[in-house]
Amino acid sequence: MPVRSGKTYGDLRVDDQIQNALTILRRKQVEVRTGLSRSSIYAKIRGNRDGEHDPTFPKPIQLGTKAVGWIEAEVDDWIAAQVKKSRAT
Repeated sequence: MPVRSGKTYGDLRVDDQIQNALTILRRKQVEVRTGLSRSSIYAKIRGNRDGEHDPTFPKPIQLGTKAVGWIEAEVDDWIAAQVKKSRAT
């Protein structure tokens, strides 16, 4: 396999492996990224009396018995979709 720059490990360059690694965001980070409150985030996931359920909102992953996180790429994709939706006319 030709190497442009950097060291290789298996089929991927080390730089590519680091860049492709999953990053987990905690709830407060998701709040900052999305501009949503804690209750709005959970309403989008589960829904509530006001019908705020959003099936496109990323589902959290279980990190521990009382800890969850969101995959950064999924949150970024959701934000991009919201921007695209808001710009559509």
